Amino acid sequence: MEWSLTHFWLILALILCLAELASGVLLLLALGIAAGLTAVLAAMGASFEWQLVGMGVLSGILVPVAIRWIRPRFSPRGVSYGTTGTGVEAGKHFRTLQRDFDNACGVKINGDFYRLKVADSHRTELPVGTEVVFDHFDGTTAIVHLVKSDKEQ
Repeated sequence: MEWSLTHFWLILALILCLAELASGVLLLLALGIAAGLTAVLAAMGASFEWQLVGMGVLSGILVPVAIRWIRPRFSPRGVSYGTTGTGVEAGKHFRTLQRDFDNACGVKINGDFYRLKVADSHRTELPVGTEVVFDHFDGTTAIVHLVKSDKEQ
C-alpha cells in the first residue's frame, strides 16, 4: 500500500477527533471533520494547494458552527459561559463560610473559596451562614452585599 495525501488527511482527522475526547469543546471535532472532508478532496485528485484551501475554508465554516450553535446544545441549562472572575456570578446569593486553617471569612463560588468584603461597610468578617449577594471581584476578594431579611425591612 502506498501512502498518499488522502491517508495523511484521514490520519489527521482521526487524531483530531480522538483528541476531542479530552477537550470537550467541539473545536477539535470540527477540525477533524474538516480534515476528513479535505481527504475527500485529496481522493478526488485536488492539488495540495487546493487541499490546504479546502481545509482552511472548511475549518472557517465548521469551527464557528460548532462553537456557536452546537456546543450550547450540549451544555446544562442555566450555564452562563465565562470564568468566575468575569462576573458571571454577579447577583447570585451565597452563604458565608469560615476557612478551617486560618479562620478567614469568605464565600465559595464555583468550588473556589474567596475572602469577602461587604461593599457598604468594608467589613471582612461576618457570622458563618450569613446570606450575601455577590457583586464583583476586587482582585481575589469577593465584594458582596448583605441580604436584608424581612425583619430588617
